[in-house]
Amino acid sequence: QLDPFYASIILFVGRAWDAITDPMVGFFISKTSWTRFGRLMPWIIFSTPFAVISYFLIWFVPDISRGQVMWYLVFYCIFQTLVTCFHVPYSALTMFISREQSERDSATAYRMTVEVLGTVLGTAIQGQIVGKVDTPCIESPFFIGKTNSSVAMEELNMTHDTGSLTDTRNAYMIAAGVIGGLYILCAVILSVGVREKRESSELQSDEPVSFFQGLKLVMNHGAYIKLIAGFLFTSLAFMLLEGNFALFCTYTLGFRNEFQNILLAIMLSATLTIPLWQWFLTRFGKKTAVYVGISSAIPFLIMVAVLDSNLIVTYIVAVAAGISVAAAFLLPWSMLPDVIDDFKLQHPDSHGHEAIFFSFYVFFTKFTSGVSLGISTLSLDFAGYQTRGCSQPSEVNFTLKMLVSAVPVGLILLGLLLFKLYPIDEEKRRKNKKALQDLR
Repeated sequence: QLDPFYASIILFVGRAWDAITDPMVGFFISKTSWTRFGRLMPWIIFSTPFAVISYFLIWFVPDISRGQVMWYLVFYCIFQTLVTCFHVPYSALTMFISREQSERDSATAYRMTVEVLGTVLGTAIQGQIVGKVDTPCIESPFFIGKTNSSVAMEELNMTHDTGSLTDTRNAYMIAAGVIGGLYILCAVILSVGVREKRESSELQSDEPVSFFQGLKLVMNHGAYIKLIAGFLFTSLAFMLLEGNFALFCTYTLGFRNEFQNILLAIMLSATLTIPLWQWFLTRFGKKTAVYVGISSAIPFLIMVAVLDSNLIVTYIVAVAAGISVAAAFLLPWSMLPDVIDDFKLQHPDSHGHEAIFFSFYVFFTKFTSGVSLGISTLSLDFAGYQTRGCSQPSEVNFTLKMLVSAVPVGLILLGLLLFKLYPIDEEKRRKNKKALQDLR
């Protein structure tokens, strides 16, 4: 029931807060001393219960007439901070379970497969629990004004809305409880099943490096900046697509009761094709996999906007988009360890920056998510989007077409152009591997 403008403010402020917490958490992790659980694992273990509580409170509707915006802003920022305390060390674990490039690539493929599978599970849980609640749409004010019994209709809508809103709130709370339980279960499995190898860990520098010195070294590394620049735009493209696809299916295509299944088709397609991309990048190289995997979505995105509403075509587009989403999920995380190896060769006397590399990478991933949500919310608000409306103005349908087709295609092309500048190809990767072995 919040105004879309305030929802945008919460998202933007939350991502700005992330800009502070991600690199800071990365730096503090890099300075953490070794414990019997490792250096990274204590962050995961101790942040989990508090993250679950704050997640639950994000979905709770407080019984206060004023201050709801501040409630959600505060708990959204707290949750983002606690997720950072989990996600940065979790992502950086790849560097500290093996030194071998092939083993790290394999671990990344397994990790991203299960991460996308987790997204599928979350989508299914949230979608099915909340989707069971009958939340009636609201006819436009123009239609109600033309009705003879407009006052009676408004009273009926108000009575129905009160009951359906209560049911919807309860459904969101149940979904939050289930997902919070899964969060705890996964954290337990991770902490029990994974061990950091002390000989692989190079987190502690021989000489202490200040936060700003380490940050300057990392952000001056050309390969890292070019990798981030390329994937910043391609990630934004897929997040815009994923974030608006439900509204696009509901209003523009008219598949109000199908969007949950279409979204599941995207995520299942992504899960099943990650092993395919892992094989492809091993066989043909990572840069080639980027060009082929991410650009393959373009014709299908154009097709869904140009062709008339057709459920079969929409499912085909969903599966094709999932194949590209898999490449967009896997490849950035698979290429980041290569950038860190390249950095180590250029700065052999400077250690302990891995967590900073990963923390900024996590930040940019979450930043693109926030930007995509902000762009979508403000664009739809400007176009005249009617919350819970049975139909939308033609301007909203046009905006949705832009957000799931034209804009993602443009961002993908821009990202691929920027990626041409990325210097680490397969030959460079092999040379770096040999040089690191010689150094050790």
